[in-house]
Amino acid sequence: MRKIPTGMATQHPDNAGKPYWHSRAFVSTAAELKECFLCFSDLGIDEYNWDWEGKYVDEAVVDRLLHQHLEYFQKHPLGRDKFLTFRIPNPRVEKQFRLARAFMVMITSSQLSQSLGFDDPPIFETILPLTESAQEIIDIQEAFQHLVSLEHKLLKMRESMKSIEIIPLFEQVAKIVESPEILKRYIVLHRNVFRKIPAYIRPYCARSDPALNSGLVPTIVSLKIALWEYRKLERQTGVKLYPMVGTGSLPFRGGISPSSIETGVEEYRGVATLTLQSAFRYDYEKTQVRDAVEFLKKYLPGKTPISIHDSQKKAVIKSIPFFEKYYQQSIEKLAPIINSLSTQLARRRERMQHIGLFGYSRGFGGIILPRAIPFTAALYSIGIPPELIGTGRGIREAKRQGIWTEILPLYVNFRSDMIKAGYFLNKENVTSLANVFGGWEEVLEDIEEVEKEIGEELGPRKGTHFEHYALSGRIFKALEEKKKMSNLLSYGGMLRKSLG
Repeated sequence: MRKIPTGMATQHPDNAGKPYWHSRAFVSTAAELKECFLCFSDLGIDEYNWDWEGKYVDEAVVDRLLHQHLEYFQKHPLGRDKFLTFRIPNPRVEKQFRLARAFMVMITSSQLSQSLGFDDPPIFETILPLTESAQEIIDIQEAFQHLVSLEHKLLKMRESMKSIEIIPLFEQVAKIVESPEILKRYIVLHRNVFRKIPAYIRPYCARSDPALNSGLVPTIVSLKIALWEYRKLERQTGVKLYPMVGTGSLPFRGGISPSSIETGVEEYRGVATLTLQSAFRYDYEKTQVRDAVEFLKKYLPGKTPISIHDSQKKAVIKSIPFFEKYYQQSIEKLAPIINSLSTQLARRRERMQHIGLFGYSRGFGGIILPRAIPFTAALYSIGIPPELIGTGRGIREAKRQGIWTEILPLYVNFRSDMIKAGYFLNKENVTSLANVFGGWEEVLEDIEEVEKEIGEELGPRKGTHFEHYALSGRIFKALEEKKKMSNLLSYGGMLRKSLG
């Protein structure tokens, strides 16, 4: 059985400060190759996500890595000790030619690797974003097998790797809940099509996009259901499952940072791999990052998921719609301010256009939202942590229905996450907005209900929190006066140790 990394470095652009190895906070496509190597060799991370989804890509990544650092990879081979994992475009939502290009890089990289004397293909596993069915996982694997079966005296495709593994990425609360059934159908299909069951599966649950679309609590509790059901599916089918979760640093996007790694490991019991995004790696001291990576390697494996009895599962399923309703009702009203702020946020990576030729939009109910990082950054920047939105009213309704006591134990770090988010709350800004715009008075309700639940007032506690409080007031004033505020937004991210 292959080595399963506990941490996967990603290209998510949530860093506020500059990487320790770079001259600026912006990381170009060309600089990502250096970043990849340093994640392996300097930070001790075993897996790096090379993202083809909505991004410009250096397609010579394996050629460059092996030629520039051959001695290192002879000691730590790609595909055996270190892993380069493509996040391929989903042909259902992105142009299919980008998928073909990703396939060709994988095939030719395996040929290059063979020619240099390596035993393992450097890239044999890919992430399929927005997975919604078992059939689309099979379709990708079949397409790859058809491609490598082509033969020409100049191409010699059959001298390369023969198949690929797919990491299905589930990005909506409903699909996370449904994912165990999707995987069950996939195992059956895999047996029918390839005459064998998969050796293993790494189901990947997103944290940012489900939170953006449904709110914090539905995302956390749906994930806990999935983790428990994966455990049951593993026992039923004999297929080993190694779940992954896409965690950012702030609680809304996952709550995994070098300063929270111990509590994070407890929250994500049953997970085999957590993503270590740019803020994790670059907004903390390098020694602290290395220590956190080593802690993850030591303590994440072997932890079992929280067991969920039938009444808890029913309570969770019952609660998701009303938590979502309260959250979405507020976000629809706040969207103009969120979008206005997010457009002024400094870029950290090269991305293709958000909608149209290459990309696809985020949002719900007819509104368009920015991606999860600028969305989170926008709300934090004016002192309204998105963790709180919809949560208070959802708790109140869950208590009214007598199910909150069933739900709360599934969110291990609920109290500490609310307090951490509350460090960056600016109640003056919320009150001012409530006096002028509709929707903000509901956010005040959420704050009040969360404070009742945790038994203390939310707000700043120490120097950087109070500095952020003052800064969020300046950003709010700049917003009112329609002034530029990009530098203020970036500085707020540095105080939070994450842009968004």
